[in-house]
Amino acid sequence: MANGQANGQWYPPEWPDRIRALAAGSLTPVTPRRAATVMLLRDTAAGPVVHMLRRRASMAFAGGAYAYPGGGVDPRDDDRDIGWAGPTRAWWAERLGVDAAAAQAVVCAAVRETYEEAGVLLAGPTAGSVVGDTTGPDWEADRAALVARDLSFAEFLQRRGLVLRSDLLGAWARWITPEFEARRYDTWFFVAALPPGQRTRNASTEADRTVWISPADAAAGYDRGELLMMPPTIATLRQLSVYGSAAEALAAAPGRDLTPVLARARLADDGIVLSWPGHEEFTKRVRPAPAAGRTTEQNPTTQTGGAPA
Repeated sequence: MANGQANGQWYPPEWPDRIRALAAGSLTPVTPRRAATVMLLRDTAAGPVVHMLRRRASMAFAGGAYAYPGGGVDPRDDDRDIGWAGPTRAWWAERLGVDAAAAQAVVCAAVRETYEEAGVLLAGPTAGSVVGDTTGPDWEADRAALVARDLSFAEFLQRRGLVLRSDLLGAWARWITPEFEARRYDTWFFVAALPPGQRTRNASTEADRTVWISPADAAAGYDRGELLMMPPTIATLRQLSVYGSAAEALAAAPGRDLTPVLARARLADDGIVLSWPGHEEFTKRVRPAPAAGRTTEQNPTTQTGGAPA
């Protein structure tokens, strides 16, 4: 299918060639960049909904795919002078499986990217408060400066007299981009509730649409092939769909396994087999098309009526 799509599953069409090159020893994996993404939840009468954005079709990577706000760590995110509230850096280091500096950087990236891409700020003037409305020209000027990297997040918080509320985040999952991908990220997924008084907006230059949607409806759209997503996105949506409120999801976060999920590829007699350990629904066999010399794919485990979580 076009763009490597099976149901709503997206993968780069150049993967088969890169997988063969990796197996042949002619491709050296790049070091993954640390990143963070936030599954922002809001309660409704019908249950919690999650904020998602659709990447512009013109994007080189995952164009047209639905995802959560997030992005790579800014080197300044490990600034030790950052205003901080909630669990200590040492606590986060143990939870995330990294050292204290890296833990601060990942948590900081999660909060900063959510503000940059959705206009939602998980910070407050005290350890027990959170800012309200973050709209207006002055807020927008600061947000634009953060996006342009003219302002570090530590400087932004200091200017505003705020502290990062790390206690508003729950670490949910960790996925690492496959070794055969040209752009690689070591991404921690977090869950958070939309703070009272704040509202989301499409503040990302990489997105052409944003939606609030129930995790179950988003997963159903993926199963019908209507919503394009990468494996980490649909996997986390299925996991979120069992919770009746944002608070329930946050309460479940401390018990979540953060063992990294890394895709595997093996050469078979009739093509390539892709698999994501612990997530059998994404297993995919990519075979050469005999006539045109192009690749085709089969995904025998993907279900159209609702795959298992």
